[in-house]
Amino acid sequence: MKLSTKTRYGLRALIDLTIHYGEGGVLLKDIADRQEVSLKYLSHIISALNTSGIVTNVRRRRGGYVLSRVPSEITAYEVFRALEGSLELVECVDDPKVCDWANFCALRRLCGKLNDSMTSVLQGVTLADLAQEEQGRTGQTIQDNKGKNIPG
Repeated sequence: MKLSTKTRYGLRALIDLTIHYGEGGVLLKDIADRQEVSLKYLSHIISALNTSGIVTNVRRRRGGYVLSRVPSEITAYEVFRALEGSLELVECVDDPKVCDWANFCALRRLCGKLNDSMTSVLQGVTLADLAQEEQGRTGQTIQDNKGKNIPG
């Protein structure tokens, strides 16, 4: 399995929003510049994240986007689902009717176990976790909208 560019860029944009959490709306152009991502491509990604309820468009004086919830409540799993749809490696894991071999296929069981493992890992990692790791490299502190540091 290869992580898609859409998901990589989406996670990078969300980490950026997490680092700037509590500062008000962040302009897409600023995120695109900092993350070195095409503004046009990023706008499609943010649109999907907005539709899924992960980010919200701020319609005030400056505008921009903010996370819809506290970063410690948004998991990497939610982001993957919003941008990729399904995490299934093969269709038959979710729908055994698509393959006549599904009921006795060892590969289906293996893919199911892999999916369960990936889901578990992704559900255990939040945007706050990813941003804290990023913070370790940048030296920035991540705060909530009341100015309190967000625990990692």
